[in-house]
Amino acid sequence: MSARPTPLPHVSVPFLDIEGMHSSIRSELDTAWQRVLARGQFVMGDELAAFEEEFARYCEAPHCIGVGNGLDALTLILRALDIGPGDEVIVPSMTFIATWLAVSEAGAVPVPVDPTEGGFNIDPRGVEARITPRTRAIMPVHLYGQPADMTALAEIARRHGLALIEDAAQAHGARHAGRRVGSLGTAAGFSFYPGKNLGALGDGGAVVTTDRALAERVRRLRNYGSSRKYVHEEQGVNSRLDELQAALLRVKLRHLDEWNAARRRAVAGYRAALSGSSVILPADAAAAESAWHLFVIRSSQRDALQTHLAGHGVQSVIHYPVPPHLQGAYRQGGWPKGSLPRSERLAAEVLSLPMGPTLAAAQIEAVAEVVLSFGHD
Repeated sequence: MSARPTPLPHVSVPFLDIEGMHSSIRSELDTAWQRVLARGQFVMGDELAAFEEEFARYCEAPHCIGVGNGLDALTLILRALDIGPGDEVIVPSMTFIATWLAVSEAGAVPVPVDPTEGGFNIDPRGVEARITPRTRAIMPVHLYGQPADMTALAEIARRHGLALIEDAAQAHGARHAGRRVGSLGTAAGFSFYPGKNLGALGDGGAVVTTDRALAERVRRLRNYGSSRKYVHEEQGVNSRLDELQAALLRVKLRHLDEWNAARRRAVAGYRAALSGSSVILPADAAAAESAWHLFVIRSSQRDALQTHLAGHGVQSVIHYPVPPHLQGAYRQGGWPKGSLPRSERLAAEVLSLPMGPTLAAAQIEAVAEVVLSFGHD
């Protein structure tokens, strides 16, 4: 009779240790919020102006406009480009629904394209096939922190006279062909949701662009359509990154490169520990340096694996279990089940393991041990 396997010790590995990130910079955060409190200016003040300048410089672009959240960032870019009813915007079929919602909010129609075979990001060849006379823009997502193939997409956009809008909500600090995400297209929309690589302590977002006229229009649109108090040139919205979040983000921005480097070390640890396992590990995007917002594996037994992980104290998340074209919000979109097979296959297989700058080597080994034990308990 064969020996029974040694039971695994129960571990406790959170999906993301935000508290650990904050504890290492607690005194800096305290100084920042106290500075805002002492000034008594909470909207559209010096902290926002300073953050916009610093984040623009970080992204290697001349203009940054702080807004209320990542969805607003994308919507305001589309509005500033006069993209609306009657227009089409090409989007990934594998993404968080906010990418699609921004297009719908602007009044345009999202046209989905599957990811590359074996990858997560939009397939440039599929993009070319979806262009029609109504197409106004391509909106790639740097999914999970991995930059899309912006070289190929920029060439397609140039040939067809289209705007190229980066959904960079998950890719703060990533690079493609040596250049920062945020400087690779017409404009980029960022999210500062707390779990992002650069996360606020609440909602927040930003538009980054090299286009001065576009930047000026987004500044008006985010502030009731006004560039001068009580004078409203057009119908805008209230979507402004507040002073407190801007001050806290300024602190975190100083640590972003260091935190992203820690994420890359965690990825190297996972790859070494899971080498030869039955799961599919994420590949490096071509000509890119990923921000590794998420470490996403694939398994044909994903749900059972997630249950196994949870039973041993390892938190994991599915990003994303239902692609936008199969959501109730887009049931009338004309994209039935089976129409975007690569996205649907990924949605059934992807699983995000714990990731973050505080993830210790021992935790990575523990997670890997649980993954490797799957099916052998």
